Amino acid sequence: MVRPATHIWRLLKWGRTLARHGALRGIERDPNTPPPVKRLVRIARFGTVQPKEPDYAGAFREIGPAAIKLGQTLATRPDLVGEDAARNLLTLQDDLPPVAFEHIKQSIEASFEQPLTALYSEFDPVPIGAASIAQVHRAVTTEGKQVAVKVLRPGVREQFARDIDTYEWAAAHVEAMGGEASRLRPRLVIANFKRWTNRELDLRREAASASELAEHMVGTPGYEIPGIDWDRTNGRVMTIDWIDGIKISNTEAIRAAGHDTEDLASRLVLAFLKQAIAAGFFHADMHQGNLFVKADGTIAAIDFGIMGRIDRRARMWLAEILYGLTTGNYKRVAEIHFEAQYVPSYHNVDEFATALRAVGEPMRGKPVSELSVGQMLDGLFAITRDFDMQTQPHLLLLQKTMVMVEGIATQLNPSINMWDTSAPYVRSWIRDELGPEAAIADRIREDTETLLRIPDLVRRIEDRFPPKGGAPEPPPLPDVELMWERRRRKERSRGLLGYAVAAVAGGLATWAAIAQGWIG
Repeated sequence: MVRPATHIWRLLKWGRTLARHGALRGIERDPNTPPPVKRLVRIARFGTVQPKEPDYAGAFREIGPAAIKLGQTLATRPDLVGEDAARNLLTLQDDLPPVAFEHIKQSIEASFEQPLTALYSEFDPVPIGAASIAQVHRAVTTEGKQVAVKVLRPGVREQFARDIDTYEWAAAHVEAMGGEASRLRPRLVIANFKRWTNRELDLRREAASASELAEHMVGTPGYEIPGIDWDRTNGRVMTIDWIDGIKISNTEAIRAAGHDTEDLASRLVLAFLKQAIAAGFFHADMHQGNLFVKADGTIAAIDFGIMGRIDRRARMWLAEILYGLTTGNYKRVAEIHFEAQYVPSYHNVDEFATALRAVGEPMRGKPVSELSVGQMLDGLFAITRDFDMQTQPHLLLLQKTMVMVEGIATQLNPSINMWDTSAPYVRSWIRDELGPEAAIADRIREDTETLLRIPDLVRRIEDRFPPKGGAPEPPPLPDVELMWERRRRKERSRGLLGYAVAAVAGGLATWAAIAQGWIG
């Protein structure tokens, strides 16, 4: 078990790294930051010279892979960190120093227990991308197929486990400080983050996620998931089909190739809605480096280490919330928040609906380019605080991905209206899934499943309460104090007796001192 001093030392070391790169100012100036955290920040930055221009990427890269994943998330939020910071953090996605090829080769050969040449006829030693957890190489299989090979960085699993251990310790202490930190539930957030990263550190699970998502997206025009080479995939190595295309962030090249950027933006939004609302399983790392546009205009996605899931009931709530916001039905949106228990029942539904209207009404009918996303988020956060809404960690990936998709869609088409683009699809899904026919079908299915479970329930009751056999029922047995329990009871009694004797003796001594006039 790691000692508290070790965790504090790590936090101070990371904080000092952030301070040297000028990345602690925001935490220290935030009025919601607990005072003990501010004190720790001041200690961490003591004696450091902070640059005028913060180098967030350099700080996160120096701290380690877990911090890099945080930096990759912030790179999708220029509205929060600013354009310069977001541009700086983008280097964490595509431009990290690669691991030497000899180490990569050893890792592949050790994991498959055979030489590299038995798996690939060609293998480019220079990676096409190096990220915080893995790097990717171009290769040709022995059958002559062009593939991309993703390999975990050596030692990354151990480093992640160590860092997340300290994150858990820090989150527990911050949450115990109460206030805004307690409402945000950092412990649960870190627990979800740990589960997500553990999935990302097992490339077999990433391959399975890509395969499952491909099944969900069958029949979706203009959206592609590369195929998996299962014979060349294990926990540390994943081999997938090679994708030739232009990065979706390179809008100039996309336009030069003759692609319709407005159509691309709409298709990207609708593909995300199909994943999140219809399938309940979505690509949760849809940043600019993981999406490509092929020659025929197809959007191809890669990197399926982070995936999100939403159960059917939550998807129904989500669809109704989105549709309510697009149509201005704030009363229904408020009711859903109470039904989902996102807002405590002691609050008033109508008051919450009015608060939603104050945030949602200025956004309706306007393109994203005319909206102040920062002001909108400030308004939403104020609502959550005013109505005691706790953070919902199971929705964090969805919120993060929605922001990513909005950012890319806006880059492709600055005049896109997210509400207008989403409304037809959401309306159609609600009609199909929440209409009268769907309600009747769901009720028949649920009632039938309940009836079919009755025989098994009866069998389990009989197992728990079997019929009487030939032997008579055993008589009730007396309670017998075990000798080690008796010994512990006597030891406790002696301790109490000693305290009682000491108390009586002290009282007598005090009385005698008063009687003799020694104590006034």
